[in-house]
Amino acid sequence: MRPAAWNSAEVEDEVNAFTSNIANPYTLAAPPFENPLENLNKIQANAEKTGIKINFDHGTTTLGFKYQGGVILAVDSRATGGQYIGSQTMKKIVEINQFLLGTLAGGAADCVYWDRVLAKECRLHELRNKERISVAAASKIMANIAHEYKGMGLSMGMMLAGYDKRGPGLYYVDSEGSRTPGNVFSVGSGSIYAFGVLDSGYRWDLKDNEAQELGRRAIYHATFRDAYSGGIVRVYHMTPNGWIKISETDCMELHYKYKEEKEAK
Repeated sequence: MRPAAWNSAEVEDEVNAFTSNIANPYTLAAPPFENPLENLNKIQANAEKTGIKINFDHGTTTLGFKYQGGVILAVDSRATGGQYIGSQTMKKIVEINQFLLGTLAGGAADCVYWDRVLAKECRLHELRNKERISVAAASKIMANIAHEYKGMGLSMGMMLAGYDKRGPGLYYVDSEGSRTPGNVFSVGSGSIYAFGVLDSGYRWDLKDNEAQELGRRAIYHATFRDAYSGGIVRVYHMTPNGWIKISETDCMELHYKYKEEKEAK
């Protein structure tokens, strides 16, 4: 029997409160207590004492770099929660449109949700202005969204890569609202290992096949050293004519391939 304290009006109000983002994707339910910006930080700081752990563990490796032939994005596919592997096939490159790609690092739900909102905004911009949105403008929209929810539990560290009238573009945006343009980025728990490979092999005048192999090899080495990265190594190439999916290779296949190449030398 339904408790007498419940009534249809209260249920309807509660449902509306927690599903308001269906009508307006920018309206998310805030943490259910007074002054969430301040009190959420207190709960997170006392997680060890209270046992209420909100700062969840996560890990990944994503990278992107610009060169003379466009932009290369490479990612792994392992989704983890601490030491638990939730998926080995997570798609961490989101195809926002034919000339814009986003990568996922941090909370998978946060990144996927806001990338979908960004895809809608980019399409609306195209319909209103009769031209594609620039990479800079798309990254600014994402940074503004992140800043609006700063300190409220979002977990995002994404790259946006694209091609527009200014040429190739690459930006890093995170849940603190920061937005940084650059030529080389790597994000996630395995990024230090990926940077080691990138620093030794990156140069602006790379050929297409060299750039693609550099991204693939950097992610592989990260999956080998970082327990929170693994699965499939995906490589995308952003060109003046749009993105191209270059490869999807299991990191185990790459391991034995590179091992054989090393032994053959």
